[in-house]
Amino acid sequence: MKKTVVLFLSLVLTISSFSQEEHKVDEGKKIPAVQLKTMDGKSVNTAELGFKGPVIFSFWATWCSPCKRELNTIHDLYIDWQAETGVNLVAVSIDDMKTASGVPVYVDGKSWEYLVLMDPNGDFKRAMGVNNVPHTFLVDTDGTIVYSHNNYAPGDEDKLYEELLKVAKKTN
Repeated sequence: MKKTVVLFLSLVLTISSFSQEEHKVDEGKKIPAVQLKTMDGKSVNTAELGFKGPVIFSFWATWCSPCKRELNTIHDLYIDWQAETGVNLVAVSIDDMKTASGVPVYVDGKSWEYLVLMDPNGDFKRAMGVNNVPHTFLVDTDGTIVYSHNNYAPGDEDKLYEELLKVAKKTN
């Protein structure tokens, strides 16, 4: 029994250190240049979006409940965040060709004011090292990843906001 408990604790520590390390690996990287499409089919280069303030990239899918909860929660705060920090949010849909037609229906139904990009082949997802969604990145005005978070639980938006304030403070 003692060996089982020790083995279990060792496994938990290994997994938790891996997930913490994953976030550190992302930080400091530049946003890669990948061609994606907007919902209306226009090509966009991810490294040349032309935003002046910080950018939140949120990888999501229509079939992902935590993704939708996170983006809907941020939607309620987004106008205030924009006014205070100049942030822009880019929701990157990883829906494939089978489910991509549901993206505009969902986005329009929720009245999201974000830029929504389509990544049906997962090119940007792979370039950013996203293994599962939701995965959210905060990028400073130089295009450098300064914060990364995987999964969603209520309250995670508060941590994102704290990090966003740090970035906004540096740029003002």
